[in-house]
Amino acid sequence: MTQEHHNHGFPESAIGDGQSLIYVCPMHPEVQSDHPDRCPECGMNLVPGKKKKPPLSHEHMAHDKHAGHSPNMFKQKFWASLLFTAPTLLFSGAVQGWLGFHLAFHGSQYIPAIFGTAIFFYGGLVFLKSAKVELEARLPGMMTLISMAITVAFGYSLAVTFKLVRGMDFWWELATLVTIMLLGHWLEMASVQSAQGALKELAKLLPDEAELLDGSSTKKIPVRELKIGDLILIRPGAQIPTDGEVTLGESDVNESMLTGESRPVKKIAKTTVIGGTINGNGSLTVRVAKIGGDTALAGIMKLVAEAQNSKSKTQILADKAAFYLTFIALGAAVITGLVWGFDGKPAGFILERIVTVLVIACPHALGLAVPLVTAISTSLAAKNGLLVRQRVALEAARNIDIVLFDKTGTLTKGQQGVTDIWKTGNYKADDILQLAASLEQHSEHIIGKSIVQKASEQGMDFDKVENFVALPGLGIKGMLHDNETYVAASRRYLIENSIVVPAEIITPIKQAAKDGKTEVYLMKDNVVIGALALADEIREESRETVATLKGMGIKSAMITGDSYEVAAYVARELGLDQFFAEVHPEDKAAKVKELQTAGQRVAMVGDGVNDAPALVQADIGIAIGAGTDVAIESAGIVLVSSDPRGVAKTIKLSKISYRKMLQNLGWATGYNTLAIPLAAGVTSGLGFVLSPALGAVLMSLSTIIVAINAQILRKSVL
Repeated sequence: MTQEHHNHGFPESAIGDGQSLIYVCPMHPEVQSDHPDRCPECGMNLVPGKKKKPPLSHEHMAHDKHAGHSPNMFKQKFWASLLFTAPTLLFSGAVQGWLGFHLAFHGSQYIPAIFGTAIFFYGGLVFLKSAKVELEARLPGMMTLISMAITVAFGYSLAVTFKLVRGMDFWWELATLVTIMLLGHWLEMASVQSAQGALKELAKLLPDEAELLDGSSTKKIPVRELKIGDLILIRPGAQIPTDGEVTLGESDVNESMLTGESRPVKKIAKTTVIGGTINGNGSLTVRVAKIGGDTALAGIMKLVAEAQNSKSKTQILADKAAFYLTFIALGAAVITGLVWGFDGKPAGFILERIVTVLVIACPHALGLAVPLVTAISTSLAAKNGLLVRQRVALEAARNIDIVLFDKTGTLTKGQQGVTDIWKTGNYKADDILQLAASLEQHSEHIIGKSIVQKASEQGMDFDKVENFVALPGLGIKGMLHDNETYVAASRRYLIENSIVVPAEIITPIKQAAKDGKTEVYLMKDNVVIGALALADEIREESRETVATLKGMGIKSAMITGDSYEVAAYVARELGLDQFFAEVHPEDKAAKVKELQTAGQRVAMVGDGVNDAPALVQADIGIAIGAGTDVAIESAGIVLVSSDPRGVAKTIKLSKISYRKMLQNLGWATGYNTLAIPLAAGVTSGLGFVLSPALGAVLMSLSTIIVAINAQILRKSVL
């Protein structure tokens, strides 16, 4: 046994220089084990490698304000903070004054301070840590603004409580600010949380074991133990464990989940098979050609991972507003201190003005402006069969220039169906279908099943078939009720038996062949009496979808692994603006890049494993819900049903919700435009200075208006 065999097919250089052997995931280097298990993150087989701790990407953390956070964490902190906020408000002197009641006992003046401090450290710490990341990255945003407000409120309130300075404390303001911001971020994260499960779903396509041929017998071994050159047996209906070349046997293999090819692909000796595809009715002996990270499936996994890592994250509008507001607030605070200092005001007055500016600079409305719209639009989307997995995808949909549809399973049903029936002489079309279905009623071949299904849908009864004979690679024959022998076969059978197609049906059959349809000829006594054409059936909803998009000024295109003829036929039937045919899985993402390079913003719609890299590469990825889990996990938006009309609904919802976000942000930031100068005291010459109490009232009013405006979104009809 060679050293390479001992290392399960990986070269010695992968092992390390004299270090102890460990196994690592090629996609997740942080996953390490002493045993050749599967990666818990993506399901790939662990490979021999060096012990190495991957460096933490500071840039990635800087752009992800919620790194290490979860909706559940914000949920728990929100409810706890809400519980602590109640006594803080109840025993606040300012709140009691507004509501006209008095509640006090010995030491009660310290209750707001106790609960306010608890809220600051328990609920507010998450914002402080995130603000540190923003500041280290020199990207101050919402977290920085929140942290600045609660820190100033905490420090000033503590000083007032212990009578270090004179003024009004902000414990109630601190408590409500932290609590409402926790609510906002909980809503936000619950709406945009996206499970990174695409790689796991890809790995599920591979079986855990393979049948290794050992002489005349077989034995099951783990897939990770396969070596290049091994002979493996692929039984009917089994998943193919790795890439290889057929050495013996004949079968049809379903490769649609990887290549997009709607029809099963014939496999005979010297043809290649792809790991993760599904064998048909025949048995195949396959020589292993690729293992581990060299397989086609692993290549797609790498493409998905690379696209996920390289995709830029769009900074949300609220963060942009917070970025500028941070500097405006700090500038206003400095100017306030300098102006009142030069004016000779006492230190207590100046400090109160500065604190009021910094606290009011972070209104509750700004923290809720986007999350509230997001939560409501997500709910509205769900009612319309749209699952929003990434909010940035929904936000980007409004700017889409072109929608690129996968063909198989998206614009089409992803299964063969009878599209045309031709008859000759005195036969009717129904006669041809009934006779062909009677012959095929016991067939396990996908074409035969499709013919039988078509006849069943029309309520036809089948004749008893006798003397049934399979014609390998050609068709079938048998004797029906009139004791006549019928044959249902391909064009190849006609050629081999010198059978002529009647002139009356030859023209439409030639056109069907140009459209990439599969032809099945029905013969009686070696005379063609009719024919059927099968193709991947086009969804009726697809026509409406393309027409709707055109009405919105958006182009429609198609990409497929199918032949040019098949693609041209579908494009012509639907009226698409353009199409790409015979595109390999690894090239789909490249086609999306081409469109993007040309200045077009692309929405990719697909349902298969082969669509996953393109779904991630596109400006937004939309998955058909009835498709594979991989496509769903790679997309930002999922259509729960297989109805492509959801694409137009997605774009409409994007425009409506974006308009609401702008309105809310406009109101929230408009509040700041008014409140900050007033808090700084610019109207003091007129005898008016905005007190912290009045600022709080304005802040509450702003929050209520934002909430009501967001609720109006529920009335929208998509």
